[in-house]
Amino acid sequence: MGVALAFGLTVLTLVYGFGHISGAHFNHAVTVGLWMGGRFKSSDIFPYIAAQVLGAVAAAAVLFLIASGKEGFDLGYGFAANG
Repeated sequence: MGVALAFGLTVLTLVYGFGHISGAHFNHAVTVGLWMGGRFKSSDIFPYIAAQVLGAVAAAAVLFLIASGKEGFDLGYGFAANG
């Protein structure tokens, strides 16, 4: 439950903090879904998805750098494991 709560609070914080800037498109599936529904301009698809992918890669790199400095870190074990 701790991982789910942390994820939910993170998304909530991101929506409140950046929703007025990006429309809270933190998942490319939301962007594509809005575009398919005619609620998002075709010219904005690539910049949004590129920003989302670059943000995800940057976040993964930061997480790896932080975790790799910890004793007993094993990339094969996985992150955010409950127990």
